[in-house]
Amino acid sequence: MRQFFLLTALFCTAAFASCGDKNDDQKGGTEVTITVQQEAINTPAEGGTYTVNVSTTGKEWGVYADVEWIKVTANYSETNSKNGSVAVTVETNPLTSERVGNVVLMSGAARKTISVTQAAAAAAAYDAPDGYSLVWHDEFDSGSELNANDWTHEVQSQGWVNNELQNYVNHKTASGALVTEVSGGSLKIHCLKENGKVYSGRVYAHLNSGWQYGYFEARIKLPSGKGTWPAFWMMPVNNNWNTNPWPMCGEIDIMEEVGVVPNEVSSSLHTQDYNHTKNTQKTHAMVISGAEGSFHTYALEWTADAITTYVDGMVQLTATKAQMGSGHNQWPFHYAFYPIFNLAWGGSWGGMNGVDESALPVTMEIDYIRVFQK
Repeated sequence: MRQFFLLTALFCTAAFASCGDKNDDQKGGTEVTITVQQEAINTPAEGGTYTVNVSTTGKEWGVYADVEWIKVTANYSETNSKNGSVAVTVETNPLTSERVGNVVLMSGAARKTISVTQAAAAAAAYDAPDGYSLVWHDEFDSGSELNANDWTHEVQSQGWVNNELQNYVNHKTASGALVTEVSGGSLKIHCLKENGKVYSGRVYAHLNSGWQYGYFEARIKLPSGKGTWPAFWMMPVNNNWNTNPWPMCGEIDIMEEVGVVPNEVSSSLHTQDYNHTKNTQKTHAMVISGAEGSFHTYALEWTADAITTYVDGMVQLTATKAQMGSGHNQWPFHYAFYPIFNLAWGGSWGGMNGVDESALPVTMEIDYIRVFQK
């Protein structure tokens, strides 16, 4: 998410470009110019903070960074707003490849760009199988809401799927209770009861693009209570539900658990020929001590020919195209899928022995999600 700083003390409207600076200069026949101490920053993988002096012939200036790993702060005197500096803070590079971003300064219609080039890390900051590099991640360590550029909330009433009892809403209920919250370095999905209805969150990462193949990992703390049904899973991008309905489209369940069977986590694959309606789905479950109430790591390695899921580095489920069959009805995992986190309440599995509403509210907590590709 871009960080955007403006000199609000001199701000004439909410839109920077519409301020008097641009109009006055045009009337006077002058063109606004921005001068910076340097137009390029080269930083080591460890990052750091750099100060760049700034001056403008306009009446005010603002600055933003076009990538998430660069943070910027404008410094100026209210009595001399034409001159000042910008502090550019570059985070540690977790990648074993060089990365580039930009700091953009604005004054009236004028723009000045400072390019930032960061060296590659000698070793990846995050563990992944050999040959994989980090392509996207969310550590949930800034802001109080999910970044709308990365995440989409589902909005659906109870009964939408699997006879589940929760209502999915966008970030908060009508009275303002949060169903998704970013705080303390994690994403929290809350399931709660309000005015006789149960509300919860279901969120999609990069809904319209997703990824085809890769290593997907999340560190998750599961809630407890009869009726809970948390999941970390994936569905196909831009699927045509008329021509490629479920389960023909495919579904990858990296982790599911129901509170009625505490601490038993499972992985499953659903296809046209292998799915739970026929009791033919490819699935495996294991009991993990403290899955409810403590963090554990759940991961998927997905290639053109095989799918393997893991719990804390231990293999959970392994399936191959050679075993299941190469046709679309057996192996539809040949296009991009997007990751999903949700906390359901009740339903055909979560509520198979009823629900205990005295357990509410409950929270599923996600420390991070990371996506790696070859």
